[in-house]
Amino acid sequence: MNNTPRTPSHREDRPVNTQRVLSGRYELGELIGRGGMADVFRGVDTRLGRTVAVKLLRPDLARDPQFQARFKREAQAVAALNHPSIVAVFDTGDHAVPGDREDNVRVPYIVMEFVSGKTIRDLVRAKEVTIDQAIDFTLGVLSALDYSHKAGIVHRDIKPANVMFCPESNSVKVMDFGIARAIADSSATMTQTQAVVGTAQYLSPEQARGETVDARSDLYSAGCLLYEMLTGRPPFIGDSPVSVAYQHVREIPEPASSLNREVSDALDSVLMKALQKNRADRFQDAAAFRRALRAARNGVAVTAPAASEAPTDPTNAVSRQDPLAPTAAFSLTGAKFLDESPGGRLRPAEEAPLDDHMLQPAGTELYGTADTGSLPLALPVERERTPRQKSRRRTWIATLVVLTMLVLAGGGLWLYNLMNQSPPQATKVLIPTVTSLTESEALQRLYNAGFKPQLKRLQHDTIPKGTAIGTVPSSGSSLEANSDIILNISEGPSTIAIPTDLPGRTEAAARDLLHQEGLTGSLTTKTSNNPTVPAGIVITTNPAPGQVVAVGDAVEIVVSTGKVAVPQLIGLPLADAEAALTAQGLKLNATEVENSQVAPGKVTGQADAADSLVEQGKTITVTVAKAPAPAPAPTPTPTPSPTKTASKEDAVLNGLFP
Repeated sequence: MNNTPRTPSHREDRPVNTQRVLSGRYELGELIGRGGMADVFRGVDTRLGRTVAVKLLRPDLARDPQFQARFKREAQAVAALNHPSIVAVFDTGDHAVPGDREDNVRVPYIVMEFVSGKTIRDLVRAKEVTIDQAIDFTLGVLSALDYSHKAGIVHRDIKPANVMFCPESNSVKVMDFGIARAIADSSATMTQTQAVVGTAQYLSPEQARGETVDARSDLYSAGCLLYEMLTGRPPFIGDSPVSVAYQHVREIPEPASSLNREVSDALDSVLMKALQKNRADRFQDAAAFRRALRAARNGVAVTAPAASEAPTDPTNAVSRQDPLAPTAAFSLTGAKFLDESPGGRLRPAEEAPLDDHMLQPAGTELYGTADTGSLPLALPVERERTPRQKSRRRTWIATLVVLTMLVLAGGGLWLYNLMNQSPPQATKVLIPTVTSLTESEALQRLYNAGFKPQLKRLQHDTIPKGTAIGTVPSSGSSLEANSDIILNISEGPSTIAIPTDLPGRTEAAARDLLHQEGLTGSLTTKTSNNPTVPAGIVITTNPAPGQVVAVGDAVEIVVSTGKVAVPQLIGLPLADAEAALTAQGLKLNATEVENSQVAPGKVTGQADAADSLVEQGKTITVTVAKAPAPAPAPTPTPTPSPTKTASKEDAVLNGLFP
């Protein structure tokens, strides 16, 4: 699974584990993804000879039972699902990795299907998603959700980073069931220790409120996914996850067509229904969502939710069937008749005199009473009026003129007063106190008071990070309802002291501790040889532990390689060579060799070359000069006595004394 999860900005793209084979079977390769909870490696199943993706819980989180349970729940949830649009799980297990202070941590892992492709998040950022592709991708996600919902599993974290597009099969894969829950689990709310679980841009309103979720919560998130693919941005954006969550609860998103003119009204109607605040007004299952999406592709809009339909006029029976029908029925009740006297007026039907001049030929109807609205077929016959009738007519005209003038005068006076009256006083609201509240508590208090808070983050040396400093204007003053107000949130102190207990920790643990202290600058890693610190353990930092640095400064973590460099020993006396090796944590093994050219006791050779890297505590073999043995003494040769020359005396004596 070529997964590309969320990548924290201060972590390095290199594996933190040193074990390359898990359970004697899964050989780990390069790191292909990193999230807030786990790292994903490309691996090989040596038993079956296939490429897999191995997801390992981060060692620094493995001690937390909640993360352990969440990680195992993902494996259990996905293992029960067998669908072409859901990443398959092959195996699970755990293995030991070195922890702090020479103890071991059992880190669980999940062996999954390896998928080659890109996440929807990457495609959206590269602007490579067309409207047709957005519909196809959403149909694939809804197919996976339909299957998982029928299996009793709610994903709870549908978002672009958790959906992969596979070009080879032209299909999508849904992954990361890390916070999935069974639908029947009534306790499965979206909050844990007052923190919302999930991703803010794709939370349903009930998730943001911490209520129990169901399958319709996933459909809301799928609507957010479709919205982002169509427009290039989520439905709601804000300065913090909390402000985005409040928008999901309170505000209506802009129509997708206002951000992308190619989005049709039919697609707008699908999104409007999918993103309803009340889950009862949304699509009730993934299959209904899919049907509406296919219909929208053909230009058929979705009917607005029943709650928003206008009531029908009971007097108009046609209005529900024909949208072009008249909006009000015509009734004989209150119909007007025309008085045909000079200057005739409209009078109620019951007042109309039934004189001969009102009679009409058979088959005709009075003007204004017919359903067809047709004119009379015959005009009334003009008759000469009596003086009494003329007097009555003049009286009515005068009365009508007076009444008309009174009405016009009264209307003019009312309009004058209306136009010149001072505007009503705006309602003032007292700004509540939010100092020392958490960010979410402060936002909720301001929203409840009727304000629109705008977040501003400031450094503060005494107020902890994430805690409200105050508002602008300050609490106690009054402001008009529905006004913008600035909420200052502490970013923590501007400086921190590098913890003195970083040496001896793993690299991951050191990084987390620095982040907890409030460091926001970049963290880099440097490896160094050390005779005593085990491999992968922090030796020191630069700046050194205990020094005070700005929160935005860069800090270098020095990690031991577990190796040491062999010193130059040739030419040293044996005692000096042994001292040099001991200083590096190495041991000495000396072999004496006779050498007439070098003074006895000096090193003439070493098995490991100078400056070569060897494991800590290794024994180094050296050759030491030894004085040659003395040459054996030669055997003495007897010296013959010298022959004397006989003198005359000797001759005489020899003759006398033979």
